[in-house]
Amino acid sequence: MSESFIDKKDDTQAKNFAEAVGSYFQNGNKGNKVESFADLLDSYNSGMSEDVRIGDKVRGEVISIGMDTVFVNTGTKIDGAVDKAELVDENGELACNIGDTLELYIVSFSENEIRLSKALSGIGGLNILRDAFDNRVPVEGKIKEKCKGGFYVEMFQRRAFCPISQMDVRFVETPDDYVGEVHQFLITRFEENGKNIVVSRRELLERERKAAGKKFMENVAIDSVLEGKVSSIMPYGAFVELFPGIEGMVHVSEMSWSRVEKPDDILKKGDSVTVKVTGMEPGKAPGQLKISLSMKQVTGDPWESDEELFHAGDKVRGRVTKCASFGAFVEIAPGIEGLVHISEMSYKKRISKPEDVVQEGETVDVMIKEIDTEKRRISLSIKEAEGDPWIGVTEKYTVGQSVEGTIEKKEKFGYFITLEPGITGLLPKSKISKSHKPSLIERLKEGDPITITVEEIHPNNRKITLGPGDSEGGEDNWKKYTKGTRSSLGSLGEKLQQALDAKK
Repeated sequence: MSESFIDKKDDTQAKNFAEAVGSYFQNGNKGNKVESFADLLDSYNSGMSEDVRIGDKVRGEVISIGMDTVFVNTGTKIDGAVDKAELVDENGELACNIGDTLELYIVSFSENEIRLSKALSGIGGLNILRDAFDNRVPVEGKIKEKCKGGFYVEMFQRRAFCPISQMDVRFVETPDDYVGEVHQFLITRFEENGKNIVVSRRELLERERKAAGKKFMENVAIDSVLEGKVSSIMPYGAFVELFPGIEGMVHVSEMSWSRVEKPDDILKKGDSVTVKVTGMEPGKAPGQLKISLSMKQVTGDPWESDEELFHAGDKVRGRVTKCASFGAFVEIAPGIEGLVHISEMSYKKRISKPEDVVQEGETVDVMIKEIDTEKRRISLSIKEAEGDPWIGVTEKYTVGQSVEGTIEKKEKFGYFITLEPGITGLLPKSKISKSHKPSLIERLKEGDPITITVEEIHPNNRKITLGPGDSEGGEDNWKKYTKGTRSSLGSLGEKLQQALDAKK
């Protein structure tokens, strides 16, 4: 049995009435509108409606908190009492204080007490269910078992049916998890004198969620930073759930200061993200709100940092983000990209397209050549980071020196000979014709080795002039070249070779 309202709480109404009576007799009727003690009593009783029914919703102020019961002003001569256990939060703490306003339902009443509850439950009866249906009052029920298309729910010793689509606001993947739980439901159909009762929990949850969402949106403004969860990913961006039923969208351009080609490269459904609200405007549907979000603006623009992260001449490592016909873009820090022009890609070989040197996603070393903060441009160089092979070339090569090289390209005016990666010399056609046996050199192909002599070095102009090597070297090269081809020449080739050897 619950504790007595009279025994366990201060009689606030009586106290207030006593103070009013005392004031009347002490001060008389000075300026008061009441004419007599009877008028005072009528004034006190005004607004105290005696017409109360089970199922009525009461909005009242908490006037006292007992050991197991919370007392509420019902607006009548009789105060209401609700079990404290109904008002505790998930941590077992009482979720209200004296002076707070609560919305409760009348579940029973007598001359001395009105019993209140957050929902109609525990007081069975067909009439109560009918009243709950008529007045759309939530009723507490226990989910007894699964059935085809939904669940059987017991309320007031009667069986009701809840369609599976009405059990939750989300898709019910594991119905067994709900069996045995107690929840509040709305009666959506009451037919055949209670033999056909259909209930919905979803409708009640959506009502609560809508109210909570409205309160949530009252505290959200432009530049608010919120936590959310990725609910879906599209080619143009990702939708983030900020609150149950409230979503915003992060465009792909607002996901990161780094280049993002596809949203699913960095996000997946269910990821928790921190976002900033960048825009709110009415949607196409009535009451709909379009919320624009940004992930990258949570951290701030890397170009607006107070610290100078990079300087011209720095050698750094970066990731190739994109290749174009004129060069490659390299990200050297999140959100900071620079361009390596095709002319800055290599000292060691001729480049016709950036992909000859780098590929998207590859990590490369670059040197910063120039920084333009206002235009947000950085010029980078791969070849400078690798080092200039022409530095110290006069120490590696001297005039008159005989060296081995590789024919890189044959032109009408001469042959380009690679001495080492990045250093190429020219063997002029005029010098080939003046050699002791020009035919031996002319028969060599691009990629064949050749012995040549360094004749001139011009490091400032990056030019080296070459001359033919000695006859022995030239013949050796020709022998190396023809060695692998004799078997394919057949008997005729062998005779030609014999004739050449006889002339020697």
